[in-house]
Amino acid sequence: MSDIPADAWNALVPDDNPFVDHAFLEGLERHGCIDERKGWQPHHLTLHDRGRLVAAAPVYLKGNSHGEFVFDWSWANAYAQHGLDYYPKLLCAVPYSPVTGPRLLCGRGGDADALKIALMTAIRGEAERLDLSSAHLNFSTAEDSAVLDSSDWLGRFDWQFHWRNDRGWSRFEDFLGALSSKKRKNIRQERARVARAGITCEIRHGDELDADDWSTLHDFYLATFDDKGNYPALTLEFFRHLGDTMPRRVVAVLCRRDGEPIAGALLLRSTTTLYGRYWGCRETIEGLHFEACYYQGIEYCLREGLVAFEPGAQGEHKLARGFLPTMTRSFHWIADPRFRSAIADALRHESRMRIRYRDELMEHSPFSEGS
Repeated sequence: MSDIPADAWNALVPDDNPFVDHAFLEGLERHGCIDERKGWQPHHLTLHDRGRLVAAAPVYLKGNSHGEFVFDWSWANAYAQHGLDYYPKLLCAVPYSPVTGPRLLCGRGGDADALKIALMTAIRGEAERLDLSSAHLNFSTAEDSAVLDSSDWLGRFDWQFHWRNDRGWSRFEDFLGALSSKKRKNIRQERARVARAGITCEIRHGDELDADDWSTLHDFYLATFDDKGNYPALTLEFFRHLGDTMPRRVVAVLCRRDGEPIAGALLLRSTTTLYGRYWGCRETIEGLHFEACYYQGIEYCLREGLVAFEPGAQGEHKLARGFLPTMTRSFHWIADPRFRSAIADALRHESRMRIRYRDELMEHSPFSEGS
């Protein structure tokens, strides 16, 4: 990313989604979060017209499927069982970020669709040139998906749980009032438990955090990954980089007892949406995860006039707290026609199952009838 001028790249981003900002992607590379040893090799695509950058895409050569959140491990296993290499593959995505956003960057001009087609053609062409098994694009926007739906890339979808203020709420109590009485009571009880434990939560933006705050937030992040036995890819230097380069788009929740931080969450935001990302704690207190990661975020959205809150991947427990299943899209080009056909069949079956899953979820909607 350091080879691409930041202003030229950012001019192609159609909104202020923080995850495709040059600073975010360049920071991952500069501060040791991605490299070939971790399975991420930058291989970004740029299109120029008479020397001017007119379109681009964040692209990586992937040596594994870690940090993607669109799971294709079974595809890799099938290749291995047939004595074939699935890796490396080509991936258009944002590392470690299961967040829908623009991937085919070309601004908002009238030729946007043509440029997106050119980008997709180039990505496929690069996969063919390198004799790779496949190319993938994860967490695409509706605008990018509309172009991809008419291509020979295989579409796939899944569900995340998102909160949306499309009912005109201005206060947290307004939001609670739209829930069923049982869900409303449970949330109030959860928040009361945290208060009785002597916990106070404060929200700060990136330019309001000092060096100790950043170290604390990163320690929380490390603790979560250590607890789950996963590898923490993001460095303290990258956290601080976010605060330096996009200070007002960083939102931190710090939870303290007797002045000492015991838990925290790090989020990012755009002008419309809050994105929950990293959470951790030093001790387990009932309800504190929900307070720091969900309720503080909802209150922030209501204060700031944000219309959506995406708290991260997975988690059926989010449904009871006002987060409804929302579709996410990905697209996959498979070089081998035999595997392409087999994967297409599997995706059709998977799609039917996921539609049924959403229908079952909505039978347990937390909102009261007529709200």
